[in-house]
Amino acid sequence: MTVEFISVGTEILLGNIVNTNAAYLSEKCAALGLSCYYQSVVGDNEERLEDTVRQALSRSDILILSGGLGPTKDDLTKEVVAKVFGRELYEDSHTRERIEAYFQRVHSDQVTPNNWKQAMVPKGARVVDNHNGTAPGLIIEENGKIAILLPGPPNEIKPMFERDIAPYLNELQPEGIYSKMVKLCSIGESKAETMVSDLMDAQTNPTIAPYAKTGEVHFRVTAKASDEKEAEKLFAPLMDELFRRFGDKIYTTEEAVTLEEAIVRLLKEQKLTVTTAESCTGGLLAGRITNVPGASNVFQEGYITYSNDAKERLLGVKRETLMQYGAVSPQTAEEMARKVAEAAGADAALSVTGIAGPGGGTKDKPVGLVYVGCYVKGHVRVEEFHFTGNRDKNREYTVARALTLLREELIGYKS
Repeated sequence: MTVEFISVGTEILLGNIVNTNAAYLSEKCAALGLSCYYQSVVGDNEERLEDTVRQALSRSDILILSGGLGPTKDDLTKEVVAKVFGRELYEDSHTRERIEAYFQRVHSDQVTPNNWKQAMVPKGARVVDNHNGTAPGLIIEENGKIAILLPGPPNEIKPMFERDIAPYLNELQPEGIYSKMVKLCSIGESKAETMVSDLMDAQTNPTIAPYAKTGEVHFRVTAKASDEKEAEKLFAPLMDELFRRFGDKIYTTEEAVTLEEAIVRLLKEQKLTVTTAESCTGGLLAGRITNVPGASNVFQEGYITYSNDAKERLLGVKRETLMQYGAVSPQTAEEMARKVAEAAGADAALSVTGIAGPGGGTKDKPVGLVYVGCYVKGHVRVEEFHFTGNRDKNREYTVARALTLLREELIGYKS
């Protein structure tokens, strides 16, 4: 079955609020096995909303509208959908009682007359109680078409969908869609996709789709199945094949796990600590690591050594190294890694020095040139990178490459 979303509200069109409802509904409906080919945003205009609803019903089985169910005159969703379906509105006594009870519980003032507008529902519609607000949800069915009207506020639409709408939709589409995210580093997008091109050409169920991330490649593996147990059986052969092809380049198959979280786990497993010495990234690398809950067990301090003086004074980088090779050099990156590990008493260390831009580059050392050093238990590896983005992108990619380098060295140390 196909589903289409219409988000109602001029404030969305003007950019006053971010349309998070569409993303939420897309994810939830996909998991229920519904196919979505169209999404729309329309302002609080009766004529344009009616046109949008009619067009959506002409091409989709299920229409989900969010927003426009409030008490004011510009809240038109219910009225327009009732018109399209040829339904009259009447006052639902159950909804009126719930609205009155809500105001008694939440508000000290009395219900204003316009709030009773929310108790008006189309004849024959299924009323869905709102446990977090006053506007009820509505389900209208006719001639194989379904319109589902939901309130706009995220704190109302999400619990309503989870409690009532998802079970309703699941009955219509009992076969669900399940997915896994396979996350890789230490490999480029083009090479990774080439390595699975034969799997993608032959795919039926499950399917595999690549997604490029900053310094990473993600594969979403998706299966259509009656339940999670059946989906796992479908996943198993393909997951085994991906591990056979990519091996240690796969750092997780958990959707929510980040590269830095996988690294913190690895450090904990090996009972190692890590520190950082950053120049051009100015603390972004340490920030990625310390974003992980529990990172304090492996990361206790880091250094931002932006100037040559700081590199000498805080880390102990030799002045001769800085004078002879420059701050942006493999020699300086190596010394930074060794010296910061010594200063922090850490088992492992990452150092970063480079030219993020937009200025500061030369013919020999252009903008985007970065050196990353990685120290693990006495061994130092330095990598040279050439990035071509703006300042923010160069710094972002530097952090991603540094984390990948650390993971590679930790895996090598472990083996």
